[in-house]
Amino acid sequence: MRRSVRGTLLGLVSIGLWSTSVPVSRRVTEALGVLPGAAVVVTGAGLLLVASTIARRRGIGWIQRLSLPHLRTCGPLFIGYMLCLYAAVGTASSRSEALAAGLANYLWPTMILVFSVAMISLILFRLPWGLVADRRGYVGVLRLALVLSAVAAVLRALSHGYASLLVSQFFVGFGLAAVMPCLSLMVKEWAQKRPGLGTGIYFAGFAVGNAAALAVTPVLLEQMSWRNVFMVYAIVAGVICVAWFVLGRSRGSHVSTAVKLGDMHLVLKERLVWVLLFLLVGSMGCYDTLASWMPRVLQMKELNPELASVLPVGFFAAGPVMGLLLDRFRNRRTLIALLGMVTAGSIVLMLSNSVPLLVLCFFVAGFTTTGVSVASLAMPVEDERLSPYAGTVVGFITSASNVGPLAVPVLFGYLIDVTGFYAASLFAVAALGLVVFVGCSRLMH
Repeated sequence: MRRSVRGTLLGLVSIGLWSTSVPVSRRVTEALGVLPGAAVVVTGAGLLLVASTIARRRGIGWIQRLSLPHLRTCGPLFIGYMLCLYAAVGTASSRSEALAAGLANYLWPTMILVFSVAMISLILFRLPWGLVADRRGYVGVLRLALVLSAVAAVLRALSHGYASLLVSQFFVGFGLAAVMPCLSLMVKEWAQKRPGLGTGIYFAGFAVGNAAALAVTPVLLEQMSWRNVFMVYAIVAGVICVAWFVLGRSRGSHVSTAVKLGDMHLVLKERLVWVLLFLLVGSMGCYDTLASWMPRVLQMKELNPELASVLPVGFFAAGPVMGLLLDRFRNRRTLIALLGMVTAGSIVLMLSNSVPLLVLCFFVAGFTTTGVSVASLAMPVEDERLSPYAGTVVGFITSASNVGPLAVPVLFGYLIDVTGFYAASLFAVAALGLVVFVGCSRLMH
């Protein structure tokens, strides 16, 4: 009984000590800096552990009995986590912001799952939906997927617990994952002579949807609760589902090809598939990084951060305009290389403080990076070898290319933290666009 009571007391003490970790981290990093402060705290904690072990007369031989694979795997992960925590706390502009970072640290497991599970399921299931759509046709696949997403959206609005919210979010993403592969098949069937324009039109629709959601959601939250906002979006999903059942048609009464799951290795052997994947990684990584960080960069320039809203304008314009260019000019290598050079130049010129020049550069960068994405999604439809697997290819490259939006913004912020300025970050993104776009253009047939 005494041992259990002592363990409970030690647990309570550890909770109290852990609750002081954020203010202590802030104090240490203010005095020593981010990396030295993290090193001092972690080293001090390790020395306390060794000292307490020796004080209990157990020696330090237990260290030799630890699993080396475990240490090699978990040790760097934990050190990386601690460095990120101390970087977030130490670089906060105020102590209240540091407190918010600490609160996010405590809540991240649950909150990250809620906010990211829809995106995770969307990424995971685009490829399977593409395989099914290639074999069975896009009409039936979209009917099933839209019903699933609409029902899940309603259940999300009615959820009364964390588990039900998590599951409903997962199935919302699961249903929406079918949209991108099926859109490519719709372009292949209904816009055979103008695949570039067909791809550009639906890609511009993403810009309109993103802008509408970002503009409408804050207004709705001021008028109603979050649950009612979810219900509004569930109604929108239901209307789209009904509209597809009424209007969705295919030229063929039944679509069934010889595409099989085993054919995936044939798709992966095509060099063009990997070229398109790297193009999407570069284009999505560059655009999302600029969209995420340029408001902050404009604040560092002491300019209006709303100037960065010109980027989505370029996104929207690139859809139809780039689609028309793709249908008119068939030399994809020259076009992609030209877009890469213009992208790099426009990003480098963002170092300027001239407002008219910045507005022009934002529009051009949004246009060129999105233009590369449109070209990458149009080529699986128009290429003779990839066209039978268009849904599969689009599902694969749009899923795997999310590496770019995940990694490049982190690199951008890291370079700002290291250098204290945004010039190196802009040069890095410009170099990424130039190398990826020009390099991939050289690998095209």
